[in-house]
Amino acid sequence: MSTETNVGGRDRLFRAALAVVLSVVALRLFTAGKRKTASVAVVGAVGFGFNAVACFCGLNELLGIDTAD
Repeated sequence: MSTETNVGGRDRLFRAALAVVLSVVALRLFTAGKRKTASVAVVGAVGFGFNAVACFCGLNELLGIDTAD
């Protein structure tokens, strides 16, 4: 598995925005005492944040999708 960039443009911005939204959701859920659901939101936020920063998505690679161009 190579680590070439396969996430770019609007896809990258969408993933970054989704990471921010999931972070806010997780924070609200933690304060509401819903720790399990908040933990799932945190994992999603970290995943989408990594995709946006690294410009790489493993699922995109498996499916042959490249939005970096």
